[in-house]
Amino acid sequence: MQFSVQRRDILSALQTVIGVVERRQTMPILSNVLIQGGNNQLTITATDLELELVTQCPAVIEAPGEIAVPARKLLDICRGLPEDAEITCRQDANQTRVQSGRSRFTLASLSAQDWPHLDEVESGQAINIPESMLKQLLDRTHFAMAHQDVRYYLNGLLLSLRHDHVRCVATDGHRLAMSESPIDLDIEEAQQAIVPRKAITELVRLLGNSEAEITLWLSNKHLRLQLAGLNFTTKLIDGRFPDYERVIPDNPERQMQAHRDTIRQALSRTAILSNEKFGGVRLSLSQHTLKLQAQNVEREEAEDEIEVSYDHEPMEIGFNVSYLLDALGAMNTEEFRLSLSGPDSSGLLQAVGDEYSRYVVMPMRL
Repeated sequence: MQFSVQRRDILSALQTVIGVVERRQTMPILSNVLIQGGNNQLTITATDLELELVTQCPAVIEAPGEIAVPARKLLDICRGLPEDAEITCRQDANQTRVQSGRSRFTLASLSAQDWPHLDEVESGQAINIPESMLKQLLDRTHFAMAHQDVRYYLNGLLLSLRHDHVRCVATDGHRLAMSESPIDLDIEEAQQAIVPRKAITELVRLLGNSEAEITLWLSNKHLRLQLAGLNFTTKLIDGRFPDYERVIPDNPERQMQAHRDTIRQALSRTAILSNEKFGGVRLSLSQHTLKLQAQNVEREEAEDEIEVSYDHEPMEIGFNVSYLLDALGAMNTEEFRLSLSGPDSSGLLQAVGDEYSRYVVMPMRL
């Protein structure tokens, strides 16, 4: 195998797929990318056996073939070369020789015959949705996914498709984020899947705000997306997602409305002296006033007072300050609403003017 390629082209392709390549692998070949050359283009594949990314870039193929090359070393070499450099690669037995100008590198490579491909993906129905829609839904919800929870079905995000909307839901058992967008989909039956955390993280990185449509296929075990110049395939989590609609408060009696950035800044200030382990902050609500209080094991205290819209009985409730900040950070309106039933009930946060996104945070005892 031998090819020549512009540095900017192969660098862009490698940066697209590198997020899948783990630094510590039980199988040495998984630290490589598979490079296949033919028809004046390179096809570059990366996988961790759960997630697979495939992209292409133009190249001059002098001898077609395929080889597995160390991913991060090749990426670092390409990064270190001049912007307008042309790179030539040649396979020589179990080595790949990389040359650009007077720079020469020899990489230990592996046989492409040993490359582990994902299981055959069942063909599902093709569904088209705008790229920006999926990007916004993930941005508003992905932060609430669990991380290495023993309840494995929480270590991902629920993607729900119906004929009239697309919905994303994430929860770690202490908070929940749900967002949906109305859209006409050509599907008869509702479909849903739990997409693993790493796949969602990569999608958040790769998706843009383009109005162009992307195509996705959903089967029992896999989700495949076709983006511009990229094929994205991931295994799904085999499990039952919790009945999340039950935990969303229904018509809470008390409501507070306030300026989102003002509350975010006050919460960030108060959090400086909150307990490092639990991050609790006390919210004391009274007529048109919100008082924030936090203290830590060194008996240090923080207190802040903000004017808000609140016309109900005084009450106190504790929350994890990070959960509140994450929910507020996912909103894009000036005003938000916090709805409460009582000091022992979950809080419901919503951006004013956005009826499609809801955030639920469990209370803390302080």
